[in-house]
Amino acid sequence: MNSPTTHQAPAVRPSASRQPSPSGPVAARTVRAALAFGLAALNLRIAVASLSPVLTEVEHDEHLSSFGGGALSTVPVVCFGAFAFLAPRLTRRFGPHHLLWYALLALSGGIVLRSVPGVLALFGGTLIAGAAIAVGNVLMPQLVKHDFAHRAGLMLGCYSLALSGGAALAAGVVVPLESATGWGWRQVLALGAIPSFMAALAWLPELLAPGRSTPNRRRQEPADHEGAGTAPPALGALWRDRTAWAVTLYMGLQSLGYYAILAWLPTLLQDHGMSDSQAGWMLSFSSFPGMAASFAAPWLQQRLRPAFVAPLAAAVLCATGFVGLLTSPVAGAYLWMTALGLGQGLAVGLALGYIVARSPDAHHTGRLSTMAQGIGYLIACLGPLGLGLLHSASGGWTLPLSVLLAVLVAQSVAAYGASRDRHVLTS
Repeated sequence: MNSPTTHQAPAVRPSASRQPSPSGPVAARTVRAALAFGLAALNLRIAVASLSPVLTEVEHDEHLSSFGGGALSTVPVVCFGAFAFLAPRLTRRFGPHHLLWYALLALSGGIVLRSVPGVLALFGGTLIAGAAIAVGNVLMPQLVKHDFAHRAGLMLGCYSLALSGGAALAAGVVVPLESATGWGWRQVLALGAIPSFMAALAWLPELLAPGRSTPNRRRQEPADHEGAGTAPPALGALWRDRTAWAVTLYMGLQSLGYYAILAWLPTLLQDHGMSDSQAGWMLSFSSFPGMAASFAAPWLQQRLRPAFVAPLAAAVLCATGFVGLLTSPVAGAYLWMTALGLGQGLAVGLALGYIVARSPDAHHTGRLSTMAQGIGYLIACLGPLGLGLLHSASGGWTLPLSVLLAVLVAQSVAAYGASRDRHVLTS
């Protein structure tokens, strides 16, 4: 993908990189790889975001209670955490580039299975899709550190942008597609397998790049990463590192709020009188300011001082959205969705950026990504399920939103440690 020089050059921090930009054929391969990377990233939220606008229909057709609907929304996030811990072993066996290709194929299969009638297929397909996304989540920061070290900040911004864009696309088109085609939710959700399969096809040239075509070489591929000759840090060592825990908690707490809103915002707005299509559109709309904020997050992370300003701004914006949903959810919906989108987009961009910035090399990035996303998403799974339980217990949305406001306080505390300019295992 890149020249040998790019693979061997040390990259202490994205902002500190002084590598020359690739040119000629190498530049063409880099652009192709970046486009394939972006298409893969686009698919890491489509399967999750497409479900919430039709969750009420799914509950009705499959005879699920509110708890069952919350559990269905929670399964992918649980998978994001649980299966993240398998990623390092699978990466050593197959190499990150091959493993991402397998994950994209598994994602397509899971989306198709989810659309087969029956509760077992619904939950089974959701589990497979969630496991595939979990592996992709862990691999992406590692691939940024390895393949795009000379443009790490830009690629992190593109990665965050693609995540938000995939969520916006999925949340915004599901209900209109139902209306335009006359299809049910099963057929419309099954269409999500098409972009993931296209991403797998686009990623194929990366498997054919020099050094990735044979099984033996594939197993050795991680050793060719920057920092070659050094053993990957043990995951257990990170568990004793304060900076690693700060990054992990920030990832988990911001994800908790994001997935809680992703799962329940349409239902919240529908309960206040908004139509199904309009409620789905509001969820999609919030992703547009989120896309801009997530793309700008790496730049803000590097330039705003003190470093704590950026995550604090994200928390204030999210709090504005939550308070607005408490006081005037329908009348001020566009304003609250703008604030919430900006806040959550900035937070997820910062969380991903901290994984790369707090790692001295690709080996550490892979391990920190595993810890931050493995534990972080297990924390995040409390969001959709917890919000559903609180809503059922209280009969309204005041208590659930108040709890999300409290989570923002804890998120800001974690941000203070995650934003400090230091590497893991060196502090």
